[in-house]
Order: sequence, then C-alpha cells, then structure tokens
Amino acid sequence: MRISALNIYPLKSARGIPLSQSPFTWEGLPGDRRAMFVHASGQFITQRELPSIARITALQSGSGLRLSTDTDGEILALPSTERMDVVVWKSTVNAAVAPDEINTVLSGWMGTELKLVFFDEASTRIASEEWAGDETPVTFADGYQILVTTTASLAALNENMAANGEDGIGMDRFRPNIVLDTDEPWAEDRWAALDINGIRFDLVKPCARCIMTTQDQLTGSREGASPMKAMGRLRMSADRRVPGPLFGWNVTPRGEGQIAVGDTATIIESRNDGWAIKKRG
Repeated sequence: MRISALNIYPLKSARGIPLSQSPFTWEGLPGDRRAMFVHASGQFITQRELPSIARITALQSGSGLRLSTDTDGEILALPSTERMDVVVWKSTVNAAVAPDEINTVLSGWMGTELKLVFFDEASTRIASEEWAGDETPVTFADGYQILVTTTASLAALNENMAANGEDGIGMDRFRPNIVLDTDEPWAEDRWAALDINGIRFDLVKPCARCIMTTQDQLTGSREGASPMKAMGRLRMSADRRVPGPLFGWNVTPRGEGQIAVGDTATIIESRNDGWAIKKRG
C-alpha cells in the first residue's frame, strides 16, 4: 500500500496544494491549516457558511501567505503585531491577525466582513485527548493532525453513485492530507495504526462528513454532483460517538520525519471489529 497523493491546505477551507514530499511533525504536515478566516467575534469561518472560500489559492510566503483568486488578483498577507482569541469548534486559540488593509481587501473578495488570522509560534492548541491521547498539538484543522483517505473507498462510493444515476466526484471533495492507493474499500475501518518510514500513525477517529463534500473545490458551487446520498446508503455511522456519514480517518502521528508520494504504508495494528456502520435495506 503506497501513498498516491499528499496535500496541505495553508488557508483553512481554501484550495488544496498538492505536494510530492513533505516533512511531518507532531502537528501534522508543516504549513497545513495555519491560517483561517474569522468573524469579528473570533468565530471561525469555513466553506460551510461561505462556499466562495474555495476560490482562493493560498501559498506559503515566509511567515505569511500569497493569496489569489481567478478573478480578484493577488495579495501578500503577513501577520501584524495584533493578536486575538479565535474559536475553532470547542477550542480557543490566541492567533496573530492580518493588517486592517489586508482584511479589507479579503472582505471585498468574499463579500462579507472578516479577518485573516495566523497560527504562529505563539499559538497553541491540543487535539481531543479522548481520541488522540495526551497533549497532541494541532493547528486550525477541524480537530486532528492528518486526514487519510483511500482510493478503493472513493471508487466504491463512485460506483454506488453511478448505479443510482448520480455523477461521480473526485477525492478533493474530502480534503485529505494523505491518500493511500488501496484495493479493498473501507478496509481503513479495521486499521488502528500504520507505519510510514518508521513512524507510527494512529487512526484515532473516523471523519464525519458535512455539506462541504457537496461543493466544487475550485468554485464553491453546490450545483453539481453530491456524494451525500451515496454516503447515506453506504457509510452511516452506527456509533453515536461519531454520528453521520463517514469517509476517511483522522490520524495522529507519533513522531517526526519525512513523507513522500510513493512511500509505503504498512498496517501494524488492527481493529478486529472495524467501525460500526448502519445496515441499509
């Protein structure tokens, strides 16, 4: 089993950036989800409420980001000395804020008032200890350090969609960091841990999916194909701890190293019973 794709998302909810190789740390892949949009209150903003964030390409540039869209041009956004507390789900993080003039431009692009904030060296956040264990650091990701998906599971989902007269979708709808090339769909439900280049990666929690999977990841449009019905047919969780349709697993690395497309991932620990999925029909 090999890695077929690596991606980071420098701006939370913006376009993914493919990589051929990357270091990884206890926080995940460097540069992943280290900036995000927030309301004036500090509450985080994603494609869930603002689909047009999908139009933004964000590339790392020193301590900041070079941001662009296909129609609005390009700006360089660097953190200012201003800081504010921001909220990502149940976490509060002290973050650096972009200058007012940058936030004004970005608010114009998005058609709503917002601020760009940065997870910098002074920012700290810990993933859920219930699932990931003690003191595992994470940035602005929804909850965990790395999201893993598999090619066989996407193929099975698309086959179900085709059988029901629905158009297929690409892996980008699920915004993974690591894509593994596999033969058996949903086998990842039985994996407890992987070894990649001598480092253990624990599969700590399946990923419940939301409306973002229905959105084109270049435009934000919700007019095209949607995997939600197919996930409802195939992948509804029967475990109330993680309700809803599932696709992919949240993963916590237990060390630091290098990772590249083509690297081998080996299953080193399994769950005998997998994850409980509701039976349909």
